[in-house]
Amino acid sequence: MSRPRSGRGASTSASRSVATQRGVYVQTPKSDIFVALLGVALGAMLLGCLLLLLVWSRYDFKTKVAALSPAPIQAIASVAPVPGFGLEHA
Repeated sequence: MSRPRSGRGASTSASRSVATQRGVYVQTPKSDIFVALLGVALGAMLLGCLLLLLVWSRYDFKTKVAALSPAPIQAIASVAPVPGFGLEHA
């Protein structure tokens, strides 16, 4: 178990009051390189979201895609077969 350290200017009454308190005094863990890497990862994710918003703003924040909508049947029927693709033998 860890006990609190008494500093240079600590009075004896202050150290007695700490000693009479119930519970266990646990020191907070120190940050290491993995905490720094978590910060770097968070920064990269925020930067990626910001860049995504900048690219998305070029399209006026529209999410509908016209290329994915089905083509009308009249447009498909009006397309002539291209020679050389084997459609003329069928």
